[in-house]
Amino acid sequence: MGLLGSGLRKPKSLRVGGKRLSEILEAHERFARAAAGGVRAELAGADLSRVDLAGAVLTHANLAGARMEGCCLREAKLGSADLSGASLRKADLRTCDATGANFAGSDLSEADLSGAELFRADFSGARLCRALVRAANFRQAILRNCDLTGADLNIASLRQTDLEGAKLEGADTATTIIRKV
Repeated sequence: MGLLGSGLRKPKSLRVGGKRLSEILEAHERFARAAAGGVRAELAGADLSRVDLAGAVLTHANLAGARMEGCCLREAKLGSADLSGASLRKADLRTCDATGANFAGSDLSEADLSGAELFRADFSGARLCRALVRAANFRQAILRNCDLTGADLNIASLRQTDLEGAKLEGADTATTIIRKV
């Protein structure tokens, strides 16, 4: 069924809206480069759970409400992508670049965002319960009403970050950089 050794599905084996996911991703990469034949990835509400999207270029992609549980987005390019309301439980987003991405209302519980670039990303009302976000850069991000209960925020940068109403009960912030300028 197109599973990798780690149990992840390959984009070539998955169809979304009648097209192979690999073809959608290739067309979107051209879109992101403003190249001929480029088409924005419209994956709102798609079931992308347990799909290997490591290193994928999803800049400006529409992934609102997508089911992406256990998905691998390691080193993916998610700049300005719309992931609002998406389910990313236990997803691997290590060292991804999600600058300016919209994660409002998303569920990232138990996800791994270690080393992620989250500059100016919007996590309003998102759930990051027990998430691993070590050394992530949340500079100028919006974490308003975000649930970070039990999250590991060690070495994370929360400089100039909007934390109004954020829940930090049980979060490990021993070495977190939090400064409001």
